[in-house]
Amino acid sequence: MTVYIDPPDWPGHGRMWSHLVSDVSYGELHAFAEALDVPRRAFERDHYDIPSHRYTEVVAAGAVEVSSREVVRLLTAAGLRRRKFAGR
Repeated sequence: MTVYIDPPDWPGHGRMWSHLVSDVSYGELHAFAEALDVPRRAFERDHYDIPSHRYTEVVAAGAVEVSSREVVRLLTAAGLRRRKFAGR
């Protein structure tokens, strides 16, 4: 199982966030997140939002560190990218 995480460079709700993704399936991603007790409500379309204070823990559990650009590339190449649509 390989999942990927980008640096916590995304601001929101008074903190910084990372994106946790899989390049295989959402099932793989959900299983990894569940093993770390990441709440399902943190899943948004095609990734989990991970707060910066959990970044090191997620990497220690096996997530591979990649750039934000690489996260998008991996999702797109796997056919798992779900873009946010205007008005939603």
